[in-house]
Amino acid sequence: MTAQPDRPEKDSAEPADNKEETGEPADVAPGVEELKALAEENWSKYVRARAEVDNVRKRAARDVENAHRFALEKFSSELLAVRDSLEMGLAAEDANVDALRAGSEATLKLLASTMERFGVEEVDPEGEPFDPNQHEAMTTQPCADVEPGTVLTVFQKGYALNGRLLRPARVVVAKEAAGDGPES
Repeated sequence: MTAQPDRPEKDSAEPADNKEETGEPADVAPGVEELKALAEENWSKYVRARAEVDNVRKRAARDVENAHRFALEKFSSELLAVRDSLEMGLAAEDANVDALRAGSEATLKLLASTMERFGVEEVDPEGEPFDPNQHEAMTTQPCADVEPGTVLTVFQKGYALNGRLLRPARVVVAKEAAGDGPES
């Protein structure tokens, strides 16, 4: 008797099972088609996105290459005026020493202003404490007039580009004079 109440429930469940079994291919087929369409759409989006990424990568590589190739273009064009000035000075046939000196000074000023515009700074440490990060000691010289470790003479000026050392200043550094030491 308990089987009879179970049986009608089973019977009521059977039609649902039959619907699932018979209706499943019919109900699932539209779902599969929708999923296939969605998959194709997503694949198409992926392929386009991948192509866009490749294009951006190629464009960035081309921009970097051009930046490297033409980085000095503006600086080089500014230096042409300096070269022109030097060539005009050399081409002058009746130039005297004073005129050549004045022309050289003007050219040097032009070069200095061009370098300054592009962030090239002069390192001229005469009278300053020796800094091994900015200076190259060529020799030392005893000197009683200044503190030991002070730059006495600059053989060759140094240069920095936007704070980064291009060339250290080559200098003579003061050392303690022979009569100034604690031993005297």
